[in-house]
Amino acid sequence: MRIVVTLDLMLARRKMKSKDLAERVGITEANLSLLRTGKVKGVRFETLAKICEALECKPGDLLDVEEGAAGGVDDV
Repeated sequence: MRIVVTLDLMLARRKMKSKDLAERVGITEANLSLLRTGKVKGVRFETLAKICEALECKPGDLLDVEEGAAGGVDDV
């Protein structure tokens, strides 16, 4: 099982640019890009909460589970 970040979908739904979200959250565009592409191993709850506040969503709206895929939580 693997956790998949669906931040791009929420950005599109909210018609918000990643640059604007990065400014609101207080992180660099580079770090937001890494998060969007799933190239991070973790995210602080504080950062996740700020992203959710800016996008008016819940953490479950940004994260999904991909069954049967390698590289997820079960592989640790």
